[in-house]
Amino acid sequence: MATRATKKQLEFLNWEFGVFFHFGIRTFYPEHKDWDFMPMPLDAFCPTELDCDRWIKTIWESGAKYAVLVCKHHDGFANWPSQYTDYSVANTPWKEGEGDIVREFTNACRRYGIKIGLYYSPAEYETKTKSAKNYDEYFIQQIRELLGSYGQIDYLWFDGCGSENHQYDTARIIQEIRRLQPDILIFNMWDPDTRWNGNESGYADMPNPLIVDSVAFSVLAESEEKLSQRLFLPVECDIKIHRNSWFHKEGEEIKTLDELIGIYHYSVGRGANLLLNIGPDRRGLLPKAEEARLRELGEYIKNSFCNPAAEHFILEGGVYKLKLSEPTLIDCIILSEAEESLGSIKEYHIRAYCYDDFAKPIKVFRSETIGHKAICRFEPIFARGFDVVIDKEVTCSKLQKFSAHFVDRRLL
Repeated sequence: MATRATKKQLEFLNWEFGVFFHFGIRTFYPEHKDWDFMPMPLDAFCPTELDCDRWIKTIWESGAKYAVLVCKHHDGFANWPSQYTDYSVANTPWKEGEGDIVREFTNACRRYGIKIGLYYSPAEYETKTKSAKNYDEYFIQQIRELLGSYGQIDYLWFDGCGSENHQYDTARIIQEIRRLQPDILIFNMWDPDTRWNGNESGYADMPNPLIVDSVAFSVLAESEEKLSQRLFLPVECDIKIHRNSWFHKEGEEIKTLDELIGIYHYSVGRGANLLLNIGPDRRGLLPKAEEARLRELGEYIKNSFCNPAAEHFILEGGVYKLKLSEPTLIDCIILSEAEESLGSIKEYHIRAYCYDDFAKPIKVFRSETIGHKAICRFEPIFARGFDVVIDKEVTCSKLQKFSAHFVDRRLL
């Protein structure tokens, strides 16, 4: 049954769009880079206007369904008062050491009905100095704090970077995670429920299969990690809103709305989830320009796809058919496979019936996998109907959604 989706994996696919928050000691040392081992003293950490409620309200208003907070990055700084390290919020000037960002974040998510994701880097600077046994114990104790102190956590995001040549007691770690949070989804490593797309540009490749026998787990790894069996693993595409930095860096270029729309189509439009990162600034607030760009993307998504020109289709002679009430200008078809056959379709094409009743249908789009969602864009055509023809499938497939849209280019 490993190649069939679980209930929680189906729920994950329906989240579609989430927001990543990189925030921590690195926010106050923007010149630092991953694995540079440069000191970052705790006395600089003091986000005097921290407002997780505003973060989450903003993403909720922008249409995001889930959020992921960096709890501990590679530098080892804990955004909660961990008992297993001195390098945490408990030893900073912020709130005189009484603050807890993880608590404020999880509480805010629950207020707005946003699914809760926690990022934890298995590897950190300490990996290089502690024995494997001691580091495993430290790792497990911190995971117990995160998964045992903040109520239900929906998603645990493991970053594989830095773990390429380190051996963990993965069986014990996973057993403890599953004991503490039986319904949690794990990203990327060891016992994954979801997988990484293999780049940090936000683009899913095509074909984009849901059932795989290997996963890409780190930007530093030379090859994918082979799985013990073929698994159903939905894809997530993570991408920063800035051009280069995950943590906030004053004055850095942010991506244009056009580029983010393209990323949305190359991720969600190819059946993957999109996790867009915004780094809160040193105040603990979302920078105005980044917040505005997020809202623009949310408006584009809402205005483009919420009112289809037609969505009631039939299956006739092995072909899926969608008829419009009258000839209409269309430039986008959205498709979804039924849950019971997700991952079955391997090749398909779409043809349009022109407004002329005597014209034969013309092919307007051809692609490979559909999965949870395929956003099929083509040049506008004045059409009275569309067909979807399945050219190749591994088992008997079924469409769950087939809708026609016109995406107003004036939104761009």
